[in-house]
Amino acid sequence: MRPTVERQVVLPWAQVLRISFNALRARLFRSLITTATLVLAVAFVAYTFAVYALLNALWPHAPSELQEKIVSSGYELFAGTFGSTPKDRWLIALSLLVCAVGIVNAQLMAVTERFREIGTLKCLGALDSFVIKLFVLEAVYQGLLGGAAGSALGVLVASVTLLVKFGTAVVRHFPALELAWIAAWSTGLAMLLSLTGVLYPAWVAARMEPALALRTEQ
Repeated sequence: MRPTVERQVVLPWAQVLRISFNALRARLFRSLITTATLVLAVAFVAYTFAVYALLNALWPHAPSELQEKIVSSGYELFAGTFGSTPKDRWLIALSLLVCAVGIVNAQLMAVTERFREIGTLKCLGALDSFVIKLFVLEAVYQGLLGGAAGSALGVLVASVTLLVKFGTAVVRHFPALELAWIAAWSTGLAMLLSLTGVLYPAWVAARMEPALALRTEQ
């Protein structure tokens, strides 16, 4: 008859958050690289949609000379509005795919570097779900930071670019609420990317045999 666990100690969420945050600080350089990957990918997405939001807000109020300048700059109207082209969508999809692959690779490297740490935790009684929880929380930190920075950068660059090209009319018809919405869902996209990229590495870490991990040379 297999023995049963009479009582299991579960760490509070505050403690789990602290452990995952300290793990990121201990590997700050690698964490920054992963976050920078997210920043660049999300900035490109936010920039693309912010440009179209700014143009759609400006177009109805622009004089004919400015409308001609907008069209001659390469921006295309579809049914009276500006929107993403098939080329834009392909570029966005490729950038997000490259970002996701980079996150998976970085997280797998993190698992390799943390063999002993994970083995020690499991020897102390950590469940597979606890190990997964640590990696997921680290991904949330990175996704939130990278998404917020990337979306803000994309919206800022789009606004400055159109301001330089088309003048102060861009500021007078600034779609603040729509741009805030673009920044919000871009941040959510970054968190989704980060979580998707960490799932397989977290599963690998959770399935690790403690004895094998402790015998591994660092």
